Amino acid sequence: MSKYTTGEIAKLCKVSVRTVQYYDSRGILVPSELSEGGRRLYSEEDVKRMEIICFLREIDLPINSIGELLAQENPEEVITILLDEQEKALRTEISEKRSRLDKLEDLKHTIKKLENFSVESIGDVAHIMKNKKKLRRLRTFMLIAGIIMDIIEIGTLVLWIQKGIWWPFAVGMCLVVAIGIWISYTYFKSVDYICPHCHTIFKPDFKQAFWAKHTPHTRKLTCTACGYHGFCVETYVKEETENE
Repeated sequence: MSKYTTGEIAKLCKVSVRTVQYYDSRGILVPSELSEGGRRLYSEEDVKRMEIICFLREIDLPINSIGELLAQENPEEVITILLDEQEKALRTEISEKRSRLDKLEDLKHTIKKLENFSVESIGDVAHIMKNKKKLRRLRTFMLIAGIIMDIIEIGTLVLWIQKGIWWPFAVGMCLVVAIGIWISYTYFKSVDYICPHCHTIFKPDFKQAFWAKHTPHTRKLTCTACGYHGFCVETYVKEETENE
């Protein structure tokens, strides 16, 4: 069986040597053995594990979450669903861009045939851009709401510490909690979760989802269909996906 040094596995996986060393220090990619001279040696299985780690980092999964995920009893089930979801997202993106390209090509052919060019000729493109702007505004609004929460919390706390006026902090915290609950409710209303055990798409109750341990793409929940308790993969609500 082939063995790879730190430099070789870094080259194979297209990462830096320092990255491999960092994953080793965090305990998520420990070399299979050490040579007589003390050099770290990695196996084929280690290379596959490194490729999985690189993929999880590409989808913005934090290092701590990767370590916790790989330490689970059956991490391959969750990882398989993450791969499937990533594939779906990429295929959807390719399909959407192909559709936009086809419309642009059709528009170019139509414009060439027109004696007088008009704004109405680019209606399809304008419609696509309008939807994109709406989505961007929604995300911006959610971000602004979070910033407002921080401003209220920090501002009233500073006022309490410097001026001794406590009641704005009390009122501000009530407001922050209300905004946080509203943001969370809106968020959880828009997503479902996929069980890695039975592959059922389910929606947990708000309380369970709100307090559950989570990563950017998974949440530790109990499946309503089979009772599995572990990290379930987040996905968009089907109805919203279809409406988009």
